[in-house]
Amino acid sequence: MIQNTAQTGSSAWRDLRTRLMSACVLVLVAGVCMAMGGLLYNGLILGVMGGMAAEAAMLFGLSARSWRGSVYVLWALGAGLAAVTGRWNAFLAFCMASIVFGAPLCAVMCVIVLAGTALVWLRLESVWPVLFVVAVVVASDSTAYLTGRLLGGPKLAPRISPGKTWSGSVGGLVGAVLCGCLVAALSGQGGVLTAAFWGAVLGVVAQAGDLAESAMKRALGVKDSGTLLPGHGGLLDRFDGLVVAAPVAAVVSLCVPASVPFWTAGAHAVFAFLAGRLPG
Repeated sequence: MIQNTAQTGSSAWRDLRTRLMSACVLVLVAGVCMAMGGLLYNGLILGVMGGMAAEAAMLFGLSARSWRGSVYVLWALGAGLAAVTGRWNAFLAFCMASIVFGAPLCAVMCVIVLAGTALVWLRLESVWPVLFVVAVVVASDSTAYLTGRLLGGPKLAPRISPGKTWSGSVGGLVGAVLCGCLVAALSGQGGVLTAAFWGAVLGVVAQAGDLAESAMKRALGVKDSGTLLPGHGGLLDRFDGLVVAAPVAAVVSLCVPASVPFWTAGAHAVFAFLAGRLPG
């Protein structure tokens, strides 16, 4: 029993070490691309969009090497190219027309296209908006993982993701709020109080995206979407929260002037914006 426990602990440490090393490389690459912007950043977004499309195709039994699988990947790349060249209205056409691949793959494509377009949009004025979103999502995921491991307790959604706990969810929310405030303060653009609000919103949205991806994988009977990122699985596994949080942040950014960071928007501004777009 002691030997088995030691082996289990050693295995857990190896998994955690692999996860941390992979995360460090990912943070370094993504951080450089976000800071530099331009071709490096756009290239990163296109690569991730294509990679996620390839993973989705394989999850639903469509080989990325088949002609339909190749078209599916190229579809995501085409949507990304439309975004990086400023053709913002094209995302809707790419989303709606992807129904030709069937409802499940269309749903995933819509998520990929919306997320990629949103991340390109958020980087237009400066690095801070996209940094806010990425940092909040990473903080939510990391603090949820650590809090859940340390405190344990009742399961959040045992039928979907048995490893997630309510304590982890609350810890992730606290981490998202604190990180949002920190990024807002470091940016020097104000809005720390509203940043706490939007940090909480994005934290909740990111956790919802995580659960949605877990539900999809459980329905398909797979553990990970891919093996590209050691210790994390695939791109869909790693960015399941970001692909939902980024479009929400992009919508909020429409409620403030272009030079103003989205996290300074009050809830009333968002409601007024949405009301102005509703019929009647």
